[in-house]
Amino acid sequence: MRSRGFSPDERRRIGVHTCPGNDFRATHSADVDYAELLPTFFELKAGNFYIALADEPDRRRALKIIRKHRKPDQRIFVGVIAPASRASRPPRTWRDRVLEASEYIPLEHLGTTDDCGFSPFFDNTSTSRDTAFAKIQARVLGTALAANLLGASHDGER
Repeated sequence: MRSRGFSPDERRRIGVHTCPGNDFRATHSADVDYAELLPTFFELKAGNFYIALADEPDRRRALKIIRKHRKPDQRIFVGVIAPASRASRPPRTWRDRVLEASEYIPLEHLGTTDDCGFSPFFDNTSTSRDTAFAKIQARVLGTALAANLLGASHDGER
């Protein structure tokens, strides 16, 4: 009979994320400072943490908190794209955000992601399909550029 809870292997495959709301009417992301959230967040028995950082006003501060509180076996996927934003930026922008995150998170535990995906809580048509694909492509290319500079593989994309 299996005991209650998840096995260590199952825990490595479980992921949780922070959510900025991904809609223009959301305010809950402003309600909790990462300094209050992340220490408890990293107590969860999960292996993957997807952290919205694209629109974080002070990413370095958040990255310092991540470095201080993440457990050695936890993989961190930093959000580098704000899906709800209409702006699309060149891959070097995402490369620089990955390089910034690599100063705080070991490469073997670092990946990139979008802040909350491209499906907001309401029928938001502010981001076109073409823009969404262009943003994802720029993130993938930017992650590859950073990986090449860091001498790492870029399979940490999600």
